[in-house]
Amino acid sequence: MEIIIDTIGWIGSILLITAYWLNSTNKVNAQSIIYQGLNIIGSICFIITTVYHKAYPPAALNVVWVLIGVYYLLKNRRNP
Repeated sequence: MEIIIDTIGWIGSILLITAYWLNSTNKVNAQSIIYQGLNIIGSICFIITTVYHKAYPPAALNVVWVLIGVYYLLKNRRNP
């Protein structure tokens, strides 16, 4: 089971780094669905991993990260 959880954590890392790289190289902007989606999914992966390892402060940080991403996706959906 632990290898699955750690793999989920690695996937989350890759997604978050990809989002950051895409934004930093001006391939996507921070309000785009792709950027927010990568951050949301990557953060959910980190929540799973950190809760499993009982690392609650980073889990809480990633819950906030997900909430921010969902907020901006919903905000952009209402105001195209």
